[in-house]
Amino acid sequence: MPRVLIIIILLECCAFMSNGQEVQSSAFDLMLSTLLDDSVAQLSVNEVSEHLSDYYFLDARSEEEYNVSHLPSALWIGYEHFDDNRIESLEKTQPIIVYCSVGYRSEKIAKKLLSLGFSEVYNLYGGIFEWVNQSQPIVDSQETNTNKVHAYDLIWGIWLDRGEKVYGYE
Repeated sequence: MPRVLIIIILLECCAFMSNGQEVQSSAFDLMLSTLLDDSVAQLSVNEVSEHLSDYYFLDARSEEEYNVSHLPSALWIGYEHFDDNRIESLEKTQPIIVYCSVGYRSEKIAKKLLSLGFSEVYNLYGGIFEWVNQSQPIVDSQETNTNKVHAYDLIWGIWLDRGEKVYGYE
């Protein structure tokens, strides 16, 4: 039995540990609870999808990942090459949701935004993977609906249950 499959089964068996957010997979939830430090307020896909127009979405993935697909109307701000000039037009009091693949990079960028004086910043719990896993819409670089999702790599791609996984850059 492949090692990754054993880990997933173990995580499913130990899924009683949860931070209270909503994701469809208890194994994914457990992984997130160990990966994230909860230093930024989090919102679930369910909480966000019902009030899309209330938030401004920022994508903290690489530009190549963003170009494969992103949440509709999201602004790319990056992670490794984050530049606060990309967000200078945003109001500091505007509600902002930052996301990445699963939430790790976006949590770090959300902390930076808070340190820059933004007052209402949230991390999307489970990131774009959970967004897609819950059948929410994504768009490509032309803002056209797509099913493709950059799955980061083969290890992280196991958490993406829906959509067409892309591992290279298109």
